[in-house]
Amino acid sequence: MAVVNVALLFALGVFPAQAAQSASATGSSAIAATGDKLREAFERAQQALLAKDYAGAERSFKEFLKLDPKSAAAYVNLGVVYMRTARFDDAIGAFQAAKGLDPKMVGIELNLGLAYYRKQDFSHAIPPFERVIAADPESVQAHYLLGISKFMLDQYGPTVEALEPIRSAEAGDLDYLYMLGICYGKLKRDDDSKKTFEQMVAAGSDTPHLHLLLGKAYLDLYQNDKAEDELKKAVGGDPNLPFAHYDLGVLYQRLGKLDLAGPEFDAEIRITPTEPWAYQNRGTIWLDNGDLERAIPLFQKALAIEPKLPDSLAGLGKAYFRKGNMEQAILYLRKAVGFQPDSANMHYQLGQAYLKSKRPVEASKEFAEQQKLQTEAREKQAEGMAGKLPQPEVPVQ
Repeated sequence: MAVVNVALLFALGVFPAQAAQSASATGSSAIAATGDKLREAFERAQQALLAKDYAGAERSFKEFLKLDPKSAAAYVNLGVVYMRTARFDDAIGAFQAAKGLDPKMVGIELNLGLAYYRKQDFSHAIPPFERVIAADPESVQAHYLLGISKFMLDQYGPTVEALEPIRSAEAGDLDYLYMLGICYGKLKRDDDSKKTFEQMVAAGSDTPHLHLLLGKAYLDLYQNDKAEDELKKAVGGDPNLPFAHYDLGVLYQRLGKLDLAGPEFDAEIRITPTEPWAYQNRGTIWLDNGDLERAIPLFQKALAIEPKLPDSLAGLGKAYFRKGNMEQAILYLRKAVGFQPDSANMHYQLGQAYLKSKRPVEASKEFAEQQKLQTEAREKQAEGMAGKLPQPEVPVQ
């Protein structure tokens, strides 16, 4: 994953949110011949949905499904209710039920993909969006959402394939151009990347949002001087712009300028107190400076917002290790490894905690996994630099 956390961009709402599509018209026609009672029940449920009375809409659609359990339209609308109340697993179940009843109903695949997308389960969002595009190659929305999903998974080539067909339609969309420019840069298509960022500047004028996106892009491409220049412009133009201070802090942290990074994270915490990232990075700086009493509450705050942050879990584990509390250190480091099993460093830290706790068998397993992951990383790096070597020829007997 790149230093600029692309999942963070999704959480920020940088990309345009798409609304779930109701099956209202289809539902009305589907039940028109089933009698006044069913029609009235369906319409009552729809009215509640339109009025944003989601509790009432959920109750009414469930009551309707007791009367007509084979109504795909009711399941779609129930899925929309779940989407709008952030119950994404329930939404997925409802859309899948609708698809089982009427696989050709317009909008089911898009809604199913959108539910996975909103859940941030991007790998499962991709197939529904691809099916929408197969049925309707001109669907700008499906191309855009497919591109975002692939971008979130660092699939830069496939992202370009998804986004390029809608370039004319999205020529003025800064977030679209940001993703495309990043991908071109990652693919070493430097001319295309340069032209895309120039197009961003032309489309965005001199706004803090534009400078933030350019700063993020340059940060992700390790063009640190350009990143600093753009992020300073973003902060200067709008000191309260969400995540501008965060990204500037990430840059300073990368450059080892911790005295500059810390205040940026402090500013970000004031601006976006409900996001975990600045707490995590600020905690890491205090941990690196040996101030455990300041580091621990920040990691705890980050985890209270998002319990599945491996770096915050590992940070707590390291802090408790230094305090001599091996039981707590092992608890948090095991959780960190569970969420990020491919981290050689986390396996090493857990091994050290086991060793300190006089549990040599578990320690040996963690150190062995650390060595395995480091070897794989070295081989991958060598392959990337020199290309994969061919298998040796087998002599003819």
